[in-house]
Amino acid sequence: MSAHRARPAEGSAAPVVSHRRSPVSGQGPASPQGPASSGHAAPARHRREGPGAGGRAGAVIALSAAAASAAAALGAAPADAQPANTPEATRARVDALYQQAERATQSYDAATERVATLTDRVRGTQSDAARGQARINTMRGALGSVVGAQYRSGGVDPSLALLLTSDPDTYLERATFLDRIGEHESGTLHRLRQAQRGLDQERATAAHELAQLKQSRAEVARHKRTVEAKLAEARRLLAALPAADRVPYGRASRGGGRPGGPGGVLGALGGGSSPASSRAAAALAAARSALGRPYAWGAEGPNSFDCSGLMQWAYAQAGVALPRTSQAQRYAGRRIPLSEARPGDLVTYRADAGHIAMYAGHGQVIHAPYPGASVRYDPVGMLPVSSVTRV
Repeated sequence: MSAHRARPAEGSAAPVVSHRRSPVSGQGPASPQGPASSGHAAPARHRREGPGAGGRAGAVIALSAAAASAAAALGAAPADAQPANTPEATRARVDALYQQAERATQSYDAATERVATLTDRVRGTQSDAARGQARINTMRGALGSVVGAQYRSGGVDPSLALLLTSDPDTYLERATFLDRIGEHESGTLHRLRQAQRGLDQERATAAHELAQLKQSRAEVARHKRTVEAKLAEARRLLAALPAADRVPYGRASRGGGRPGGPGGVLGALGGGSSPASSRAAAALAAARSALGRPYAWGAEGPNSFDCSGLMQWAYAQAGVALPRTSQAQRYAGRRIPLSEARPGDLVTYRADAGHIAMYAGHGQVIHAPYPGASVRYDPVGMLPVSSVTRV
């Protein structure tokens, strides 16, 4: 027994035990071969490597454990996550797609309106340029006649012409008159040339802006097609849901089912049930006449509408011209609190004013909801109200 204790460097049991403890204590190296490493040189080599090797081995073990834990967590995540085809997930996805579609529609409408305005401007500047060019051509013709006459008579020296004339006073008057005509024509031509350059520049600028707007409109149209594809996918998901889940979604389709009951938005309304003006009454009657007509991208009526197109068309029947987009329509009149809303007032939704409707009284609005739906009544609290405008 004493002989064995006197020779620790030659034994294998003690080094093996120390190796097994070293990952825990951090004071010795960890042998990757474990108990199978029984040679005498290997323990000495491990002892010479010192604590640094043990620290690195401990780090490797810790990282391996962390990676294993992460892999286990990732493997368990799908089981814990909410399935993507639940009614709640489908509702959230479709609502998000509707918001994207409305923003794209308003951008498309705004671009269309700008294109129409700029097209009229380009036509006007082109007409002005054409008239200016015609005036310049006329002046050039007149000046050409004067220059030709002067050229034809230019071979006669003015002093000789004076000697040959039978009436020197008439010659002097005529010469002075021709000088004044030349100065006048030259000044007119200079002014017309300046005007033409200005018109050409304005026309080129307008044409450039028109090209940019057409490109922007094409980009919005491409985005619209993308959203339509997503909406088609959402409709397929809705169609796959049980009928009992689809019916509630159709009844509260705008904002996750905020009906605006007596304790909510409806309870905050107190403006009255009669329109604020005769034009508001006429616009409300027009909006009611559009009930059941389909929603369509960029449509302004009378057979289909988007949300702002319906508002613009309805007020046009009352003799009032509204801007084209919901963002502009919310500034088309006097802003009032929701508590004072009257039938015919415009109700704008969300901070970006991406949707707009007409208050119809009794806590209801008329609006064109989204692709695939028709003009209809919905609760005024279907979405977060951004503003109320009295036209």
